[in-house]
Parts: sequence; structure tokens; C-alpha cells
Amino acid sequence: MQTITFIGNGNMARSIAEGLKGKYNIEVVGRSMEKLEAFEQTLGKSCDKHLIDEFDMTDKTVILCVKPGNLESISKQLKGKAKLLLSVLAGVPVEKLKKKLKAKAVVRAMPNLAASVGASMTTLTGDADHREEAEVLMRGAGSVLWLESEKELDIATALAGSGPAYLALIAEALADGAVQQGLKRNDAMAVMRGLFAGFGKLVQTEHPALLKESVMSPGGTTAAGIATLEKEKVRAACMETIASAYQKALELSK
Repeated sequence: MQTITFIGNGNMARSIAEGLKGKYNIEVVGRSMEKLEAFEQTLGKSCDKHLIDEFDMTDKTVILCVKPGNLESISKQLKGKAKLLLSVLAGVPVEKLKKKLKAKAVVRAMPNLAASVGASMTTLTGDADHREEAEVLMRGAGSVLWLESEKELDIATALAGSGPAYLALIAEALADGAVQQGLKRNDAMAVMRGLFAGFGKLVQTEHPALLKESVMSPGGTTAAGIATLEKEKVRAACMETIASAYQKALELSK
């Protein structure tokens, strides 16, 4: 079984490792053995654990899962030349990664939190010669899409990478609205979860506009709700949300 090395032991590393642990051996590298042991315990699978200043990544397949601001410090500690480096650092371009870390090939990958349940939407770009290898690896955590430029990846990061947080806010707000109108909290949460589970399947095969139209009867409850969403400029707010997240990715790349 192939070994995948995670540099970093935070939430994203755990989420991706959850999706891969049944198909790969997991190796994790960090600054604190206590935190590495906590990572292993949470993952529920035995991992090879290494402190970063003692680790040699020569010929390893590495998934880099540290905070972008920590790239400078870890680059001074990591030894060796990786076979393949997959970076999930938002906004950090391939060129910068190649300057800071030694690797035969570099691919940027942007999974999301759903990797932990094998349902991530992961976008990829980088050294095209290693496209197939990167896609096979990240497919263990869900769906993958190879993009032709880093600009496209940064836009996709704003949509899919950050998307779970946006949808979580919307889900919470919708449930709160039901509670405000008199539905019990537990019931509101159950209805909301059922809504998202069903919609997630429907949107795979239908355009969102068609789904909206199929529910929106003339003069009905849905039409009243949609009118409020449009009045409150929810559509524009969603579009501005993507723009803001994309601009932040551009700032991080500098």
C-alpha cells in the first residue's frame, strides 16, 4: 500500500487523511509529537509520525497542509527532494512553492472539508505530467477537476474550497428562521439537514435555475420567499462573496 505524507496536522490534513486512510498508509509530520499523536487518535488509524526538523522527504509523495504564513519557516526545516508535492495552501503559486521547497513535481490542490467523508470537490493544477497521479490520489477524497491555470484554481478555491463555510452559514440561518417562526430547534435542524441532503443530489443533474422554477408556483410560498431573497440582494451578496474570497487569494499569492 502506497504511503502518503502529510506535512501539517491541522483540520485540512485530517479531513483529507480521513478520505484516504482506507487506500493509503498515512505518514504525518509536524512540530509537536503530542499533536501528531492527537492527529493519529482522531484519525483512528496508526500513522508514521515525525517531527519536522528530523524529517527527510526524499522520493515521498507529500501533501503540504500548513498555513500559508508558515511556508517560509517550514521550508528551512524540511530536508530532501519529494517525488510529488501537492500543496493545499490557498493563494500560494506553484512558482513560489518550487522556490521554497525541493520537489520533482508540484501540483496545487484545493479540496474542501467534505474530504473527511470522501465527498470533497477538489480542484487541481500544476505540473501536467503528474496530472493523472495527482487526480488518482485526490479522488480518494471525492471528486476532482483539473484546471488549466492558477487563476482558475484561485477562483475555484473561493467557490468550493471556502464553500462549506458559506453553506454552513446559510444552513444555520434557515434553521434559525424556522425556529423564529415557531418550529422546535431539533425539528428545524432535522428538516434543514434533509433539505441539504436532497438538494445535493438534485443539483448534480439539474441546473439551479430549473430547480428553482420547478418549486416556485405562481403566488405561492416559494415565490414569496424568493421575492424576499431578491429584495435583500442575496444573489448579489453571494457573487460578491466569491469576488472577496478570490481577491484574498490574490493577496496571499504576493
